[in-house]
Amino acid sequence: MDVVLPSDNQIRADNQQGRLDPWWIVGFVDGEGCYSISIFKNVTSKLGFQVFPEFVVTQGAKSLNVLEKLQSYFDCGTIYENRRTDNHRENLHRYCVRSLSDIQNKIIPFFEQYSLQSAKHQDFLVFCEVVKAMSKGEHLTEVGLQSIRDLASTMNRRKRRI
Repeated sequence: MDVVLPSDNQIRADNQQGRLDPWWIVGFVDGEGCYSISIFKNVTSKLGFQVFPEFVVTQGAKSLNVLEKLQSYFDCGTIYENRRTDNHRENLHRYCVRSLSDIQNKIIPFFEQYSLQSAKHQDFLVFCEVVKAMSKGEHLTEVGLQSIRDLASTMNRRKRRI
C-alpha cells in the first residue's frame, strides 16, 4: 500500500485557509512562548503556598489573530489583554493555558509529539516534571513543594528565589 503525503502546495493551501501546521506552532512557541511554574503564598493552602503551572504565548495587538488560532487549535486557554503604558504603540495579548487538566491532556502531549527545537525544550521538560509531580499530589507535601521550587528555579534561564 502506497502512502500519499500532501504536497507542499496542499500544505500551503491548508495554512492559507486558517489551519495551523503543528511544526509552525512549534517554531512559533520556540520564539514567542513560555512554560512557567510560579509559586505564590496562599494562606488557604495546606502548606501556605500554591503551585501554578502556565503555558503562555505573547503577541502584540496586531497579531491577536494568531493567538486566537492557537486557542482554537488547542481548544483551551484564555486570551488576556495587557494594556501597556510604556513606550510601545500597541497592547500585548497573552494566550494562557492554566488548567492543569488542559496542560496535561492537550499542551504536554502536543509538545511531546512535536518537540521544541530551541533551548526552550529543557524548560518544557522541567515543566512536564512539575506537572507530573502535581498530578501525584507531591506539591501538597513539604518535600514535594521544595522539589518543585528547586525545579522551577532552573527554568527560563534565570534562578528565582521562592
